[in-house]
Amino acid sequence: MASLNRLVAATDLSAPARHAVERAASVARVTGAQLDLVHVTTPAPLQRLRRLAGQIPSDLEQLMLDAPRNALQELADSMAQRHSVATQVHVAHGALLPELQSYTNAAQADLVVLGARGASFMRHMLLGSTAERMVSKTTRPMLVVKQVPHEPYKTVLVPVDFSAHSLRSIRIAQAVAPGASLVLLHAYDVPYEGMMEYAGVQADQIQHYRSKARQEALESMQALCEVAGLDPVFTPTVVMHGDPSLLLVQQEQELDCDLIVMGKQGDNTLEDVLLGSVTRYALAQSQCDVLVSV
Repeated sequence: MASLNRLVAATDLSAPARHAVERAASVARVTGAQLDLVHVTTPAPLQRLRRLAGQIPSDLEQLMLDAPRNALQELADSMAQRHSVATQVHVAHGALLPELQSYTNAAQADLVVLGARGASFMRHMLLGSTAERMVSKTTRPMLVVKQVPHEPYKTVLVPVDFSAHSLRSIRIAQAVAPGASLVLLHAYDVPYEGMMEYAGVQADQIQHYRSKARQEALESMQALCEVAGLDPVFTPTVVMHGDPSLLLVQQEQELDCDLIVMGKQGDNTLEDVLLGSVTRYALAQSQCDVLVSV
């Protein structure tokens, strides 16, 4: 099982972003990890205020620069008291993504936690380019928090494609939610199935191919469970034919999952594109939190 020693939670200090900090603190408590709270201030708001107000008194400008650090420290103290976790704070100045990536890499963060919504850089994050850039560029597992955390994760859905990325997703899921039930999901298909239907291949022949594909998937699922050290008898698995994006959200709702853990890459270029699209779909359409492993 992977271990979590250091978590980094990025916050814009808004009320919605506090949910992500709360979840990060909860995970830190369960895993014994250190929690770093990071806030990135950009120069644009202060520059705009200077244009509007003209000369700003130096003491007022310094007060505005100090305010984020003070608020972040208050938040860290609250998390330390409520969750009994070791915390530290860091305020960076500059562009969000480079500053956040620089800090998480320097800190060797085992997990980066972000809110799905916020007042500034995380506003509508899941539907905009910020989330996609974060997911595509991150070299650290990233947890996007959508729900208000009330308790530790209970049911974790892990989509798998039987590549090495699947095993890493299982490991990080076990680390983040050690007391949760893991459900492994695989969506299978028949290559060129649509083209075969268009070409007039008999339905029973296509069904035969589907049956073989399902059997192969079941065997691969059992092998993955064994490699991961999961008992196939007691580990819930779902193997279904269909679109992976739609099945993912469908199973999330039917199984009442509170976390999805998935990779962002597959075994080859085609799978990279497919899984990337599935990851983006999960970020945008799922109701529960989403953890993207690397």
